[in-house]
Amino acid sequence: MLQYSDITNLIHQALSSSLSPMATQVTEIILSALVAFIVMILCVIVMVYMERKVAGFMQLRLGPMRVGPYGTLQVFADVIKLLLKETFTPVKADQFMFNLAPCIVLMVSLMALAPISWGPGLIMWDSNIGVLFVTAITSLSVIGILMAGWSSNNKYSLLGAMRSGAQIVSYELSAGMAIVTAVTLSGTISSVGLVQSQADGWWIIKGHIPAFIAFITYVISSTAECNRAPFDLAEAESELTAGYHTEYTGMKFGIFYLNEYINMGVVSIIASTLFLGGWMPFHLPYSNEYVQSFNHLMDYIPSWIWFFGKMFMIIFFMMWFRWTFPRLRIDQLLTLEWKYLLPVNICNLIFAAAISIFGWHL
Repeated sequence: MLQYSDITNLIHQALSSSLSPMATQVTEIILSALVAFIVMILCVIVMVYMERKVAGFMQLRLGPMRVGPYGTLQVFADVIKLLLKETFTPVKADQFMFNLAPCIVLMVSLMALAPISWGPGLIMWDSNIGVLFVTAITSLSVIGILMAGWSSNNKYSLLGAMRSGAQIVSYELSAGMAIVTAVTLSGTISSVGLVQSQADGWWIIKGHIPAFIAFITYVISSTAECNRAPFDLAEAESELTAGYHTEYTGMKFGIFYLNEYINMGVVSIIASTLFLGGWMPFHLPYSNEYVQSFNHLMDYIPSWIWFFGKMFMIIFFMMWFRWTFPRLRIDQLLTLEWKYLLPVNICNLIFAAAISIFGWHL
């Protein structure tokens, strides 16, 4: 399998030969951030088009077809429309906070990509607390949402922000419990360590029932954290119009729209890293000759296909949820978390701890 560390080492040597150590480090940080941002933007383009086509398929229609072949240029038409729209700030809004909120939300989502292992030897920040960093940094997105609702000087925006804050804080508990379940099974909070612990089989297979339950609850909780239907109570059209970003227009709204899809990508990458091996090929946890031949065959598939294939599979499930289930009421949404998902996750974590202690996993 291609080791991306060979490529990164060549880039490092080329920069080191012409720049000082400090300038080399700064340049590498900027380059890696730009590459990660460009990759996520390309993924967002695919996701927006995919969302419309999946919605069309679910509703027995074609989806976008007119702009470009099979509607492939519809995303670019949407971006041009947002760029041409007038951007204004309400007169009585807090202008500084109003303009800062979209930037904070987007920045938090992109920072969560830092400790992600994109491939063998390809990681921006190889930290032994990578998973802890991701869970901590993604929690800050609620600050930007509350800031957007409050600074708009609109009671409907404020109510939408408060709903969104309550929803995100609540479902972070179940998402955190699901992450701790994977950490318990693997014994590490490093993203590289989590991927390497699944070299002989993904945790969703090796971890038996607890890993499967944790995976399902993480996907459900992450869908709620992303304010995706059927959990999009912050944007209930019949009550709060567009919720916390009602007053945002043009590209300021476009940043919130972009952030929703980047969040989907981030949580899908985390889910695949925790339970589906990240970029690791599909291996069966057995040692007989035929299984080893199968595992060796899987190694021929490039790691980037595994990585993005798992990511888009989870994104498809999240889109499937949106176009299948009706929107919940706010009391139903919080009941699902506090009365069902959280107790199930606590019991599941205890079960996973027992499996890890007694070595019952495959």
